[in-house]
Amino acid sequence: MNKRKSPELLVPASCLEVLKIAVLYGADAVYIGGEAFGLRAKAKNFSMEDMEAGILFAHEHGVKVYVTVNILAHNRDLEGARQYLRELRILGPDGLIIADPGIFRIAGEECPEIPRHISTQANNTNYETYRFWYELGARRVVTARELSLLEIREIRENIPEDMEIETFIHGAMCISYSGRCLLSNYFTGRDANQGACTHPCRWKYAVMEESRPGEYLPVYENERGTFIFNSKDLCMIEHIPDLLEAGADSLKIEGRMKTALYVATVARTYRKAIDDYLRDPALYREHLPWYREQITGCTYRRFTTGFFYGKPSEQDQIYDSNTYAQDYVYLGIAGERDGQGRTVMEQKNKFSAGESVEIMKPDGGNISVKVLEICDGEGNFQESAPHPKQELHVRFSEDPEPWDIIRKKA
Repeated sequence: MNKRKSPELLVPASCLEVLKIAVLYGADAVYIGGEAFGLRAKAKNFSMEDMEAGILFAHEHGVKVYVTVNILAHNRDLEGARQYLRELRILGPDGLIIADPGIFRIAGEECPEIPRHISTQANNTNYETYRFWYELGARRVVTARELSLLEIREIRENIPEDMEIETFIHGAMCISYSGRCLLSNYFTGRDANQGACTHPCRWKYAVMEESRPGEYLPVYENERGTFIFNSKDLCMIEHIPDLLEAGADSLKIEGRMKTALYVATVARTYRKAIDDYLRDPALYREHLPWYREQITGCTYRRFTTGFFYGKPSEQDQIYDSNTYAQDYVYLGIAGERDGQGRTVMEQKNKFSAGESVEIMKPDGGNISVKVLEICDGEGNFQESAPHPKQELHVRFSEDPEPWDIIRKKA
C-alpha cells in the first residue's frame, strides 16, 4: 500500500455549470474568477450570485473554491478591488489567488480570514521568495511555469512544513515568463496582465531584414509559414509519481476558458491516475494507456512536459499550425428526463437522429449509444440539432444520468 499523501486536484471553471461538472468529475478544489480583477476577461466568469451558488454547491460536496484576484493593478483598480474583496468576504471562498502585492495587502485588511495564495504571475522561482510570502501571511504559492521538478523539490525542502506548493500540470503554456506578457498590449492595446490577452503567441510570424523594409521573409517549416511562439500544451498524466515525489501539494489544471467537456475529461482522468497510483503504483502503470487515450478526448495542442525535466527544446513548439487537435465534439450535458422519458439537454454542437454518440460518466465509464429521436422544447420532432443553445429532448438507446457528458467522435 502506498502511504504518500494525496495531493489536491485543482480544476478550473468558467461558469456555474462548469464548476458543477468539475466538482462531480473529481476535483478536490475549483478555481474561478469574478467579473473583474481576474486574468480571464473573455471567460464567462461568475456574477456574485453564481459565485455564491457555486461555493455552496462545492462545499456541499466537500470541494474547495478559490477565487482569482490576480490582475497586476493600476491605481485606478485599487478602490474597486477593495470593495470587491469586501463582497468576497461575505461569500466565504476557501482562498484568494493574488499576484499583486498591493492587492495582497488589501485582501489582508478586508478579509484576513480567507487564505491568500500567490499566483504564478508573481514569478515564484526560488524558496526565498516562498519564505518572503510566508512571512507576510501567504500559506500557498503557485510555482512559476519555468521550474523543474528538481527545483520544486528543493523549494519543498527549504520552506516551512505548513506552507503549500501549487503547480500547473496540464494545459496551455505561455511564451512569456510566468505568463506576464506585453505582446498583446503592444499589438492590440489589450493588456494581458489586466485579463484581456489576445494570445499573440498563437499568431503566424515572419522576419524582416533591417536594410530591406517591407520585405517579409517567412520562417517556415512548410508553405504556410510558421507559428514560432506557439507552444505545445503541458501534460503530466504519465508522470504522476514524479510530481508526488517532488512535494507538490496541489496539482493544477489550466483552462478557465474551457468547455465542460474539457474540464470533465481532465478532471476525471487525473483523478483516476492519482487515486490509482496512491492505491498501488502497479495499477497506475497498468492503466497508463487508458489515461493517454482519455486525455486526448478534449481539445489540445499536442503535448509536452514543459520545464519539469529541464529546458524545453525546439520539439516543444508547434511550427505549422495554431489550431487545436480535437478527437471528440462536445454535444451537451444530460439533464433530467421529461414526461416522455427523453433526456433534456442544451445543444452545444450539431448532431442528428440515427447517429452514434457517447455518454461520458464521472466514474470513468464511456457508453456508446444511438440517438433515437430529437425533439425541440415544444415536442416537435427534428432530424438534427443544428442550433447551438437550443433546448432539446433526446431519446437515446440507453438513458444517461443527469450531469453525464454527451460527446461524439470528431
